[in-house]
Amino acid sequence: MNAINTSGLKKAYPILKGYRELFFHPFKKQWVQALNGIDMKVNYSECFCLLGPNGAGKTTLIKVLMTLVLPDEGEAWVNGFSTKKDANRIKSSVGYAINDERSFYWRLTGRQNLDFFAVLNGLSGKNKKKKIEEILSLTGLINAADLRFNTYSTGMRQMLALARALLPDPEILFVDEPTRSLDPQSAKKIRVFLRDEMVGKQKKTVFWTTHNLNEAQEYSHKIAVIDKGKINITGSVKELTQNGEKTLQDIYDAAVSKESS
Repeated sequence: MNAINTSGLKKAYPILKGYRELFFHPFKKQWVQALNGIDMKVNYSECFCLLGPNGAGKTTLIKVLMTLVLPDEGEAWVNGFSTKKDANRIKSSVGYAINDERSFYWRLTGRQNLDFFAVLNGLSGKNKKKKIEEILSLTGLINAADLRFNTYSTGMRQMLALARALLPDPEILFVDEPTRSLDPQSAKKIRVFLRDEMVGKQKKTVFWTTHNLNEAQEYSHKIAVIDKGKINITGSVKELTQNGEKTLQDIYDAAVSKESS
């Protein structure tokens, strides 16, 4: 059994019209195909990196796998559960770390933020306190736990996002561009945490979207390139580059259309 398995996933969104278009063509609908037949397998205890240009479908795919968005067609199974039939069981076994500072309460401390979200995850009493302390220690935020979130550096804020995603003790962790806008030192800390701690020691599965080819090459067990809602290539870096005979940049360029790059 795979950690993630998809078959023929499709998802389209209506294009918002301008006033002129609404006036002259009020009943005409236009659609953008965010996912266009996604077939994919991700193994357990694997660091899987999804690469692709902006608008390729990366975030939509994560939302479908997280059961936040229903697909128009196709099937997906996460941790052995169907996204159509077992949404609650999936939500209790996955974590989602987003690069969005607005999702935290700026005047609360890091610990208070985690306390609030722990309650939303059904934790209470001694179990809640113990879990928060464990996660603060694991993410290296224990010394900054009682500082207000608005004093945190960008790297610390991203690490707190990972800490929040770990509250339900997920088997599968989805992370959407976790190192975006980080300085090299902070970015490396996040990468090492995901690959060495989450996958290596904790044996969790990490589904990681990124634009950074070097990041994917150094830290992923397997990569996939998505463009215009389709996965065009997948495999380990070693397999795709033919033991270094090709560069990952060459592989990526060949898998992404010129209009997208």
